[in-house]
Amino acid sequence: MSQTTPRRALVVIDVQNEYFEGGALPIEYPPVKDSLPKITQAMDAAHAAGTPVVVVVHHSPKGAPVFQADAHNGALHPEIARRPHDHLIAKAKPSVFAGTDFADWIARNEIDTLTVAGYMTHNCNASTVYEAMHRGLAVEVLSDATGSLPYANAAGRASAEEIHRVFSVVFHSNFAAVTSTDAWVAALQAGQPTPKDNILMSNQRARQQ
Repeated sequence: MSQTTPRRALVVIDVQNEYFEGGALPIEYPPVKDSLPKITQAMDAAHAAGTPVVVVVHHSPKGAPVFQADAHNGALHPEIARRPHDHLIAKAKPSVFAGTDFADWIARNEIDTLTVAGYMTHNCNASTVYEAMHRGLAVEVLSDATGSLPYANAAGRASAEEIHRVFSVVFHSNFAAVTSTDAWVAALQAGQPTPKDNILMSNQRARQQ
């Protein structure tokens, strides 16, 4: 039985100067020197294939320490800003769906699959992945075109690599197909979906090791 070609949109989340050198929240894993070229590769491939590209920017309320709309660090990274996009969303909460026209735009364009790239894996990306899955959309996450930073608080400490890896594993077990940008570009060009795993098999494999 042939598979239906996904009606994808590439969603590039919050690739803003805040996450790069000189910003308050530098992404550590994967390093931005590696993830940014993968994000732009995905944007270029989507544009070439006629797949819509949605660029998302996060803006905080006036007085917040990060993501100010009128500040350099709150602006899109130049590599993102100079590339074409089909829709631009400004948001104030982690999920791209929250308080925006994203759901309406998806419906109008008959999108059934969201491909998520950008930052951060565990925050705005995760919020968007979970909400998209619960809205009945297929979701793909480009693991090498995303990234995390480390945390330490009253609940404990985790490195950027741990956070990125654990969220990726959890995504792939149920919520999204986690794949590399190269593999995604191949699937895009072939008109094929990317497969995700399931909770049962993910757990059984872990217990067998």
